[in-house]
Amino acid sequence: MTFKTPVALAAAVLLASGSLFSAHAGSGMKAEQAAMTQPASGDIVDVAAGNSDFETLVAAVKAAGLVDTLKGDGPFTVFAPTDEAFAKLPAGTVDDLLKPENRAQLTRILTYHVVPGRVTSDQLAGKQIQADTAAGQSLAIDASGAGVMVQQATVTAADIPASNGVIHVIDTVLMPQD
Repeated sequence: MTFKTPVALAAAVLLASGSLFSAHAGSGMKAEQAAMTQPASGDIVDVAAGNSDFETLVAAVKAAGLVDTLKGDGPFTVFAPTDEAFAKLPAGTVDDLLKPENRAQLTRILTYHVVPGRVTSDQLAGKQIQADTAAGQSLAIDASGAGVMVQQATVTAADIPASNGVIHVIDTVLMPQD
């Protein structure tokens, strides 16, 4: 199963969080709790902004100028790194990426976390796929085992609904290949 990215979309997308992908991945996360108790209460940006685990992600989306895109019709599937995921990056990386002169690089990283369309855990269960991202590169998604891996990141919560897509929480920031 491959998801094709429209060329126009490649220049603008990102964000997210989730909860059903991996019931085996642990619990107690605020995003996971939100997914289980709330219907879609806003778009991708609103859902992320309403969760304290995504303060860095929301700041990055704003700095990259992707807010309007991610508030658009979609649908989008976002693999959303938590603040803890951003904290794993080398010291100073996030601060550097948030600088105006690094906006293109930040946009490329963020859009690498976005797949056009609404892709839920039940569609991926038991599969290994390549999903084309809004950055124009593919992500390897492996949902064939007990948990779900997206590249080197583990999905810790899945299927958090948004009015314009779905968010899956990941524990590592994904970096596009050069």
